[in-house]
Amino acid sequence: MNDAAARVHVVDDDDAVRDSLQLLLKSVGLESACYSNAQSFLDDYADEPGCLILDIRMPGMSGLALQKEIRQRGWLIPIIFITGHGDIPMAVEAMREGALDFLQKPFREEELLQRVSDAMERDSEIRRHNKARAARDARLDGLTPRETEIAQRIVNGQANKVIAMELGISLRTVELHRARIMEKMQVRSVAELVQVMLET
Repeated sequence: MNDAAARVHVVDDDDAVRDSLQLLLKSVGLESACYSNAQSFLDDYADEPGCLILDIRMPGMSGLALQKEIRQRGWLIPIIFITGHGDIPMAVEAMREGALDFLQKPFREEELLQRVSDAMERDSEIRRHNKARAARDARLDGLTPRETEIAQRIVNGQANKVIAMELGISLRTVELHRARIMEKMQVRSVAELVQVMLET
């Protein structure tokens, strides 16, 4: 994950479609990158912010095959499929595999731009969430094994006295551990600690 500017990636083997989409995206101030085939996209893309407009039917690697490869690589880029009239069953399969949306050709420019806007917002939210979760996981990794155990007991609702008794340590020791846990996890209350530790 990086801080690169968000881009709309377009993969379509039709030169005219790529050119028209690039002009449309540019007209509303969106940066784009266009590819005539799936492999060119795979060679160039580096899990950067944005979304992908992807044709379902292409020579070589199809849109569905590219979607599967993207997921296997762990990339979370939202995908908007564009499909011909006969591709609806394939589009349904694409949605089952996690595609954000699909548009049937010919589509209205306003509709595509709205779907792109939604996809870019979704990508931004996912990246923010993943960044926050990574920071949380790093703080969790900073806890000692004993602090981790006590933190879990606190989250489970155990009082300090109960924790002290069950672990065979003094109440004062539990309180010291608890203070260090709150400091390391950067929370001010037990409710915050519970919320942070239960986040997925």
